[in-house]
Amino acid sequence: MPGIRIVGESVACESTVESEIEEGVAAAMKDVVGALTKPLTAEERSPKPQTAKTPRVAFKGSLQDVNRFYYRKGWTDGLPIIPPTEEAVAEMMTGTDLPRDHIVATLIPRKGKATVEKIAVNAVMAGALPTYMPVLIAAVQSLADPRTRFDTFEVSTGSWAPFFAINGRIRNDIHVNSGSGALSPGDIANAAIGRAVGLIVKNIGGARKAVEDMGVIGNPGKYSLVIGEDEEASPWEPLSVERGFAKDDNTVTVFFPNTFIQTVPVGTDAQGILTTLSDMVSSAMSSVILIPSWARVLSNAGYTRQKVKEYLAAHINPGSTTGLPDSSGPPKVDLNSSLMIVVAGGPGSFIALLRSAGPGFFNNELVTKKIELPKNWDKLVAKYKNIKPVYERY
Repeated sequence: MPGIRIVGESVACESTVESEIEEGVAAAMKDVVGALTKPLTAEERSPKPQTAKTPRVAFKGSLQDVNRFYYRKGWTDGLPIIPPTEEAVAEMMTGTDLPRDHIVATLIPRKGKATVEKIAVNAVMAGALPTYMPVLIAAVQSLADPRTRFDTFEVSTGSWAPFFAINGRIRNDIHVNSGSGALSPGDIANAAIGRAVGLIVKNIGGARKAVEDMGVIGNPGKYSLVIGEDEEASPWEPLSVERGFAKDDNTVTVFFPNTFIQTVPVGTDAQGILTTLSDMVSSAMSSVILIPSWARVLSNAGYTRQKVKEYLAAHINPGSTTGLPDSSGPPKVDLNSSLMIVVAGGPGSFIALLRSAGPGFFNNELVTKKIELPKNWDKLVAKYKNIKPVYERY
């Protein structure tokens, strides 16, 4: 809409001060009326479309030159990227059987067409391996699902970040960390998958910082929030099975938190763990990361994942609620749809919570997508299986 007319106003963002709102609206009304009634200019009546063709090769130069060019263009996340050469992109696309021009999804805010090739370009830039392509394709599909409310969270002032939990055999095939320090830097799968999604959102979807993405403070989780569930150490069925998938399915589950909390339980028995969770969990969408040892304590006391949710729904701390209470008290809580419990993490005592802090009226849901593997999967895994850190021992 090149001919749109913009009118400035002085009301503070999300102001609740009535006098301030009325004063600001009154001051802007003259300009609003003028913008609506002033005759259109020739350019506004008939805007000229942009007809220039985008070259397939954007730049040629050294690694340093490419990185500086991409950064000046606004195509990076502030960190160095791997140049997406024709050869590198072609190798990345060996991770899927879909054709390069297949449109996986259309992403807001500029309705960018996320083709397989464009996903591969951003995956190369992020330092991903071809074995991550099935996860990235499923991740893009999940973002396009309206139930996630990606349409709000990605451009909001609240600085929400996508959090992905991966289930199934693929976790071990591509070395997704589900143990100690799973959300810390140092694991290429966790880091590159999350980073690739961030670049996809920016470069294909068009969510640029302070232009379309209006996050006030920002969120370091936008670099990468990816974890695998430790299905082998968990006493419960996998998250994917709880979400309605078969045990052999590979899945990715996504929701958008903007708050991350870690704490230790008030006691190491089941009641101590549940009491701590009751103080942490609210009616807002959230994900608890429960280390395997705490999950086993709860399981040994007779608590399934579902029974944990039922306990929390009955004992939720009203003071921690971020939903909108009605006249009869705290809001009704449906933790079946708003709480994800992921068993992951290493030895220790901490519990982590990722929460979608906010007013609680977005009507968003957890979304899980099946990851489809290419026919050459076993050969692809064998080709890249040794790309993992091997630390020297003292």
